[in-house]
Formats: sequence, structure tokens, C-alpha cells
Amino acid sequence: MGPLSRETWAQRLAAFRASPSAFMAGPEGEDLGRDLLSELRSDKLSEQTKVSLLALSLEYPAQLWPDATAAEAAATSLLDTLVLLPPRPSALRRPLLLAATTALVAGDALGPTSEASRRLLPLLLGLASGRDLGRGFGPASEQRPLQATACECLRELESCKPGLLGGCLGLLRGLLGQEGPVQPLSLLLALALRNTLVIQARARARAGLQGLLMAGDTPSGGDPWNWALAEEGDARLQPQAPSWPAAEEECGLAVLEPTPEEARELRAAVAQLLDTSYLLTPVAQAQLLWLLGWALRGLRGQTPVLFKPQLVRLLGTAQLTLLHAVLALKAAFGEALFTAQDEALLLRRLTVAAQHPALPLPAHLFHLHCLLSFPENWPLGPTGEEAAPLLLGPRLCRGLLPSLLHDPMALLARLHLLCLLCAEDEEKEEKGQDWSPRHYLEELLAGLRQRAALDGGPRASATLCFQASYLVVQCLATQPTVLTPLTHGLARLYRARPVLAPHFVDLLDRVGPELGEPLRVALRQEVVSRPGRDEALRWHLQILAEVADGNAQSATLGFLGAAAAHCTDWGLQQALLRVCRALLRAGVGGGLADLLQALARQWEDPDGRDHARLYYILLAHLAGPKLGVALGPSPAAPALASSLVAENQGFAAVLMVQEAPAPIRLSVGPHRAAGPGPVLQLHVEVLEPAYSLELRFRVEGQVYAPLGAVHVPCLCPGRPCRPLLLPLQPRRPAPTRLDVRALYTTPTGLTCHAHLPPLPVNFADLFLPFPQAPEGDKLGFFEELWDSCLPKGAESRLWCPLGPQGLEALVSRHLEPFVVVAQPPTSYHIAIRLPPDSRLLLRLEAAQEDGVPVALRTDDWAVLPLAGDYLRGLSAAV
Repeated sequence: MGPLSRETWAQRLAAFRASPSAFMAGPEGEDLGRDLLSELRSDKLSEQTKVSLLALSLEYPAQLWPDATAAEAAATSLLDTLVLLPPRPSALRRPLLLAATTALVAGDALGPTSEASRRLLPLLLGLASGRDLGRGFGPASEQRPLQATACECLRELESCKPGLLGGCLGLLRGLLGQEGPVQPLSLLLALALRNTLVIQARARARAGLQGLLMAGDTPSGGDPWNWALAEEGDARLQPQAPSWPAAEEECGLAVLEPTPEEARELRAAVAQLLDTSYLLTPVAQAQLLWLLGWALRGLRGQTPVLFKPQLVRLLGTAQLTLLHAVLALKAAFGEALFTAQDEALLLRRLTVAAQHPALPLPAHLFHLHCLLSFPENWPLGPTGEEAAPLLLGPRLCRGLLPSLLHDPMALLARLHLLCLLCAEDEEKEEKGQDWSPRHYLEELLAGLRQRAALDGGPRASATLCFQASYLVVQCLATQPTVLTPLTHGLARLYRARPVLAPHFVDLLDRVGPELGEPLRVALRQEVVSRPGRDEALRWHLQILAEVADGNAQSATLGFLGAAAAHCTDWGLQQALLRVCRALLRAGVGGGLADLLQALARQWEDPDGRDHARLYYILLAHLAGPKLGVALGPSPAAPALASSLVAENQGFAAVLMVQEAPAPIRLSVGPHRAAGPGPVLQLHVEVLEPAYSLELRFRVEGQVYAPLGAVHVPCLCPGRPCRPLLLPLQPRRPAPTRLDVRALYTTPTGLTCHAHLPPLPVNFADLFLPFPQAPEGDKLGFFEELWDSCLPKGAESRLWCPLGPQGLEALVSRHLEPFVVVAQPPTSYHIAIRLPPDSRLLLRLEAAQEDGVPVALRTDDWAVLPLAGDYLRGLSAAV
């Protein structure tokens, strides 16, 4: 086939973009990739047309090069075309570099044995460093664009093969100090540094970090591509996007303890990147800060003080991406980087910005989300509990209260914040105050219901009303002072506009029993108190099918009997039969039988008569449990009236592992502070006999090593079982939750599996005592441990409230195994070992009646917030 014209290519590209899979399956699909590569060397097509062809290869590489062999050939052809370009300026050089990189990555052809990879990687590194420019590879005017494109290609390769550029860190540091594109080089160096640190932390035997970080013209060893380090990376690291991960939810970042020389070079590299960060765009700055922040989190003894100069600049930024990066740093480092004044400033900035009238809606919602998810230094309450920031009081939030004039999304976000204020302000309302968040919430919900009740009103008003009601229930489910008026208001809304019945059904399906049960009662009363002949009958029947149960049987049956005469069409008859079906499931008896007989005689439609007669027969001949099975969901395949088939189905049920409700109760027993590692003591109870029980545990993320299964031969109800011991292997001292699955055999021979409620692993469950101190020098032993924590560790002080029983009772109950030096009842020196190799030291001295000052030292600064939360919770636990 000869060269194709520009019009022919335009038609082919349009057909391909319309349906890539259909085009590739057609007669022209097989030749598309080969023709594209061939036409790139043709002199008859303009550069603009060739750029369009390359854009196609960037958008659909998997379709054009579906396997590694095709991708390798395509990358080789693209590199040949790049080398053959004349030295004059051309718009094809950068797209060709991108296309060759994309082909290797998408086709999974990148590797040490790939000839195209061995050609592309040195070319990209040479272009990024400027060595191959001016020597026949394009004019000097393309130098900076080509450098930037080469850096972007290298960053893509490093993202797909983490650790590939681990041997180029020193070279990239040297390039950053020269003239060249700052942003691409900064992002490339930050990504390579972060990946190297993560992989070095995971590797059992790691190379010297100092040699990798030392600046130089060529990487050490002469080979710039660290394929061995890339093989250590699992290519499943977190995406390079700013986020606010909790400390215990980090994915795969083990602890790395660098030597003093390595730490010095590492600080120099990070400082070099931070010093040039102001030259980057806001999005690139946020990316850079996130990469560096995550890398430093896993380095023991490296405090985040390097970010302090940047905070002075960033705390006043108006860029949302940078503000998000600042909050991500705050979530990562907490009080180690942000003071209480910084926290108050950030909250005030977010509050004021969220009230700005000229703020566009997306930015407005962003600031509200930041307030709702604000990472506090010392949050009150358990981890994961939703609450408004402590410093964000009602007075500061007056301008953030929702109004009916707000956009629906903004109203819901502001309503969420108001609900959190109501949850915290319940005690103040009981004492009396001028302004009550709860009263304002009730007025707002009443206004939303009033708008939704307007006859012929927009659907959006009703949707917003039910969204707001659901949000209130989710946040304030434990406050009857809020739910009671909400229930009455929703009942009045249904009375005014029954056409909203589908919304009510959806709300009942989603809310818990706190609102669901009283709302069902209120709606049932609203329906049965009305005559069964108005135009809203089908909505009343839809509500009754949802709320009907064994209560108020006479009123419900009376309403159905009156409504039956007005159910003249098939749809209304089916709606009434659905109510009868719900009553059958609820166990309603005699009155329902009379109603079903009347329906079978009175209705003219044969389908309605047959269903009524069927329900009557089932009610008359089946007991409660069998009736529930008969009215339950139909099986996927109908049962056959054959004893042989039934027997085979029974054999299949015995051979299959079936999911069943868990007859097992699992709980965590008291902590055992002994042995080489932490052990979780589990108590298990069963509601029915279980044989060959196997408990499997899984931990989210990689903070803990995989846990082994626990086996129990036999368990019977009422028969005590010895505690089960589950050894824990934390890779860093952090709390977590264990997902539990049980596999067991029933007395009938069936093998079943069940999901059990997750088990918490608290911070205190990881505590281990130090070896016994010398009998005559316990104080010296403790002082030696105390001095060893600094300078690479961290120190803090806090006030620990005491309960009525005082300090001696608190220590005796919670910290007795870890006491090294005791001078009761006012002074204790406590040493705690935290696996795998951290320590936490406490000085409790000069106790007072209401509390005791505590001095903390640790060789792992990430332990400080966990230790603070634990100590503050001790007084409540005594």
C-alpha cells in the first residue's frame, strides 16, 4: 500500500477514535500501527499531520501495541525516526520522545533486556543533563523544551519502575544547581528520592544511601540504571497525589534509620529541593511537598524542621493546592511541625475564606471540607470519630451557618459543620445560652420541609430536604432531642405531599433504627388515619408495604379493606398485595385471611385474584418459619421435583463452603506485658457447636507483618475455652484494626465461613517491659535510657489528669509492669519497649490532686501523639 493522503488519514483516525476496539477488530486494524510508524518517515505528510499521528499513539498505546514484542518494535522505530530528523527546528522531537516512552511503559517492555530501553534511557538522561544537545540533536532553541520533556519521560519511567533512577540521585542533584528547567528536575529528583528511601527501608540488605546522594557527573559504578533497586520496588506505591493519611494507615513505608553521614546528605538534598520550590507552579509545589513529606515520615530521628521556612511562606498562600499541601503536612507531622498558633491561624484562615462572598462554589466547598476534616494536633475523642475542631467554636462559625439561599452542595457542607457543633454543644444548651445551634438546626430543617411540601415544587427541593435529614441522622443519631422533632416534621411533610413516598422509602432503607423505627410508626399512623379512596392511594400503599408489621393490625387491615374497593387497575391491586405480603411475613393472622378471601372474590382481574388466593392458601397451610421461606426471594434455579436431583443438590451443599451468620463471638482480653513480642489474648464464645475452627486475620496496609491463623479443634456453647494467643509483628508502633474471618464445620457436616467484627489493636497492646534493671542501680539504668533518646529522638511534656483514686492507683492498674523506679505515691519512672525497636520513657513527678506533669522521651518522634492520646485517656479508664 502506498502512502496515504492527509484526508485518508483524517478519515481513518476519526473511525478509530469513534470505536477503537471495533476498528482494531476490522480489516484495517491490523495495519494501523505499522502504517502509522511508516508514515512518520514520509516526506509527503506535514509535521502537523505527523503530530496528530503521534497524539494517537499517546492516547491509545495499548490498542496499537498490545504486547511487549509489538511495543519493543514500535519504540525502536520511533527512536530511529527521532535520530533521522534533520538538525533544523522540528515539532516532532518532543512527541517522539513521549511516544517511545509511552510504548515501552504501556506494553510492559521496559527492562534490562530490552534493546529499546537501553537506547532510550541514556538518551533521556543525556537530554535531561544537556550533554546530547548541540551535537547534532536539534538546534539550541529546543534545548530547554527537550530537557523538560526528557525529565517528564524519566519521571514516568521512575513511576512505573520505582527505584530505576536510584543510582542517578547525585547526578540529578548536580543538574538542579545548574541552568535548566527547574520544575521538571525538581519533581524528578523528589520522586526518585522518595522511591529510593521507601525501597531502601523495605530491603533487608540496603546499599549505602550516602553514595547514592553524593552529587557527581556520573552515577557511582558507571551504570546509571539501578534495575536491582527497581526489582525491590513492587510498583504499587501510593499515587503521587497530595493526601491526608492517618499515621497508622500509611501503605508500605517501613522505618529507615540512616547513619549520620547519610542523614546529612539527605537533609542537604531535601533543603536543596525546598529552596527552589518557590520557582515551581502551585500544583508542582504541592506535589513536591507531599513527596518530601512522605519520604521524611519514615526516617527515624529526622525531624521535619526543614519544612519550617516553607511554612512561613505557605501559611499565607491564596492557592488552594498549596493550602491543601500545608494541611497534608500538618496531618503527617502534627505538633512536631505546627505549633498551636499555627493551628489557630490555619483554622481562622479557612473560616474567613469559606465566608468570602466572591469565592466560587468549588473553592467554597474545598474550604468547608478542610474544616470538616481538619487534622488537629491533639484531637479529642477516639481516632476516626468525626468532630469539629476544638478551636472552632460557635462564635467563629456564625458566618458558616447554612441558609436556604445557599447552593445545595454548600448548604449540605455547612449543615454538616452545624451538626458537629450541635453534637459538641449539647451540654451548653442544657445550661442555657443566648444562641443555640440545635434550635437553628430545627428552624433550617423546618424551612427545607416547607419548601419540599409546596405542591408542584421542584424535585431538587425535595431531594435536598431528604439529603439534609439523612445527614442530620448520621451525625446526631444519639440525640433524641433532635430526632424527635425531625420525625414529627417528616410525618407532617408526608401528610402535606404524599407524592414524596419514594423519597421516604429510600430514607427508611438508609437510616438506622434511631430514626427508622419512630418514623415507621409515624408514617403508618398518617396512612391508616386517612380514607382509602383519595388520589394518593398508590403512595399510601407504597409506604405501607415498607412500614407494615405486626403492630396496629386492626387499623392497617381496616385501611386495606376500605382501599380494596378502589383498587380497580392492575397497578393498585399489586401495590395492595405487596402490603399483604409484608403482613404475611410479619405473622399477621386471622384478619388478613378474611381480607385475602374477600379480595379473591371481589376483584375482576385474574392475576390479582390468583395472588390473593395463593396468599390465603399459604397462610392457611404453612406455619410461620415455612411461610417466611415460601415468601422469601426465589432461588436462582427452580427446584425440580426429583429425589435424585435433590440428593445431588444436598451433596453439592456439603462439598461447598457456604457463607453463614457468625455464631462466634471474639473479644480481646487483658494485655500480657511479657515475652519477646506483643501477644493479643483472644476470648472466643460460640452460640452453637463449631468444629475445626480456623480464625484468619488480616491487617490493612503494611504497618504489621502478616498474621498466622489460629486453630481450635472444637468449641461448644457454655464450655469455657482457654484464651487464644495471637502474636503480633508490628513494623512500626501504631494501633490498627484486624479484619477477622472464621472457617468452621457445623454439626451437620457443612463447612461455613463468616466475617466477624473487626478487632482493635490499641497502642497499649504493644507495650513490652525492658529486661530487669540491675538491683542496686535502677535509677542509673533509667537515666542511661533517658539520655540515649536524644538527640535523634524527641521530647515532650503534657498534663495527665488524674481520677479520684490518684496517681498510685493509675500506675498500679495500667503501668505496673513497666515501672523502673518508684517513689509512691508521687513519683514514677517508667520505661516501655515498643516493637520492633522503639522506646518510650515517662517521668511522672510532683503529682497533684487533679493531675500530674509527665515528661516523655522517645527515639521515634512519631510515637509522641500516640503516647499523648494514651496518657490523656488513662484518667477515664481508672
